[in-house]
Amino acid sequence: MELYLDTADVAAVKRLARVLPLQGVTTNPSIVAKAGISLWEVLPALQDALGGEGKLFAQVIASHADEMVKEAQLLTARVPGLVVKVPATPEGLAALKQLKLMDIPTLGTAVYGAAQGLLAALAGAEYVAPYVNRLDAQGGDGIQMVQDLQQLLTLHAPDAKVLAASFRTPHQAMSCLLAGCEAITLPIDVVEQILVTPAVTAAIGGFEKDWQGAFGSLTL
Repeated sequence: MELYLDTADVAAVKRLARVLPLQGVTTNPSIVAKAGISLWEVLPALQDALGGEGKLFAQVIASHADEMVKEAQLLTARVPGLVVKVPATPEGLAALKQLKLMDIPTLGTAVYGAAQGLLAALAGAEYVAPYVNRLDAQGGDGIQMVQDLQQLLTLHAPDAKVLAASFRTPHQAMSCLLAGCEAITLPIDVVEQILVTPAVTAAIGGFEKDWQGAFGSLTL
């Protein structure tokens, strides 16, 4: 599987890259805007935080296919190896088809339905990003949508991968992995929920207390 962080927080990426088997970092316009750093500054900084390795994802802003393609070309020229995120709208699907012919790697994003995600994959997207929690917030079933999308890609677009996104809980992320997703991207707060568990902290504290009580130190 591929594990990504969904953030533009360079310090957090550097800290977590030390302990997690990360494949890279995903961003979107809202994430970059919240960070308040120019895209052209934050992308190299994220690459450095990953140790100079790892895959980066950045999204086009344009809404028309031809302009999306131009922005994608600019992004990949400035950041070699970047995966370009393109919304899976009608214009986005047209852009994905053009970018496929140019051998520019893409991700179909803002996916709220399995059929929409399948179309993005068939148009040429290497990755498809279903929005799990956002669909849940609208009264839908994000996990079921991911399960359906994963099955559709397995049957009809096996070269494309589901890169599940938009999580609020570790349970949502684990459910996507159990559904067969090959990639997920996690916000920092969800990663922290996975890494820091009160029961684990309490258990380790008990071990240390017992050891120190018996041997007078916390060393072997």
